[in-house]
Amino acid sequence: MMKLRFVFILQSFLFTFSFSQQTIVHTITIDGAINPASADYIRNAIKNANEEDAECLIINLNTPGGLLKSTRIIVSDFLTSPIPIIVYVSPAGSQAASAGVFVTLAAHIAIMSPGTNIGAAHPVTIGEQKDSVMIEKATNDAAAFIRTISEKRHRNIKWAEDAVRKSISITEKEAINLGVIDTIATSISELLKIIDHKSIETSSGVKILSTKDAIIKNFDKSFQQNILDILSDPNIAYLLMMLGFYGLLFELYNPGSILPGIVGFICIVLAFYSMHTLPINYAGLALIIFAIVLFLLEIKIISHGLLTIGGVVSLSLGSIMLYQTSSFIEVIFVSWEVIFITILLTVAFFLFAIGMGIKAQKRKTTTGIEGIIGEVGEVFNDLRPDGLVKVHGEIWKATSIEGFIDQGTKVKVEETENLKLRVRRID
Repeated sequence: MMKLRFVFILQSFLFTFSFSQQTIVHTITIDGAINPASADYIRNAIKNANEEDAECLIINLNTPGGLLKSTRIIVSDFLTSPIPIIVYVSPAGSQAASAGVFVTLAAHIAIMSPGTNIGAAHPVTIGEQKDSVMIEKATNDAAAFIRTISEKRHRNIKWAEDAVRKSISITEKEAINLGVIDTIATSISELLKIIDHKSIETSSGVKILSTKDAIIKNFDKSFQQNILDILSDPNIAYLLMMLGFYGLLFELYNPGSILPGIVGFICIVLAFYSMHTLPINYAGLALIIFAIVLFLLEIKIISHGLLTIGGVVSLSLGSIMLYQTSSFIEVIFVSWEVIFITILLTVAFFLFAIGMGIKAQKRKTTTGIEGIIGEVGEVFNDLRPDGLVKVHGEIWKATSIEGFIDQGTKVKVEETENLKLRVRRID
């Protein structure tokens, strides 16, 4: 009995010891644009992985690009990271485009999944056009940046520069043949086997990976990072700004409504916070504000649609020019669908408001002494030709246009003069 108990304790000890010796690998996922939320997410992930003594940090990447400022922060964190960083472009169908190229090349180990691609892509430039000198400066800056990264990580410097200057995009097989990435892996488990026992030089020294049987711990974005990620979307920022303007305007024109003012103020604050993280072109913002002013003036001034046309043009140009990127690798703009729907709803609303205003101006007056013209009443006492008539239950002084009219006769109010009605007999 004692012998069996000793064997059981020994087995438990060995199992616990082997479990404690098992290494840990942290993983995160970047699926979308590179923005301040992505940079903060990656920085926290590197910090957590280092504190928990993880073997490495694996970043599953799928991005069309993003902000250059956020990209520089991420690359800087990679180059100074005390633990190995592995960028894994996955799953199949994913891409590492524009800013994603810089992030991938800056990793200690760059791996791609089958059916993926990597390369810089010039976004379609809309709005304010940069002159040739500015384009050349931005291109040279980005080329120097990517050359530095490629040289540091011993990757294909020529291809990296061509990716910036010529917008070259290649598949995973071409990337490994050209020395752009380290290997191809179909899954995380295969990736861990491939990088096992690899020697990686980090900022804290050389580290030999032990990942074959590592435990994988995945970390999602925090609630704050998810909110920042949503607000960093240029379309969301644009819509919040428009809702904020309209909410405040409704409150100003209808004091005491309360709800439009509260919603408008919150939307404006969120929009400005969002735009703080985005490259705003203040000329575009001024055009949007000017468009709102023109729409409001259309309600007050009859311009036969000229102010509305000016507002549409100003709103369209301002929406297109709202974001001004500092480099061609940045993919930041408001989608045409959002601009079109916003302009359509704005014009429809103000046309409705204008139509209701014109209709109200043409409507017959129903209150005051002017509203009684055309109404039918009854002679309260004989009109000789002056007397009293009863209209809408009220007794008015009246004068007969036709001379004498008997009491009880139906009359119609033709006009008013100094709070006195002039009436005519109804046959």
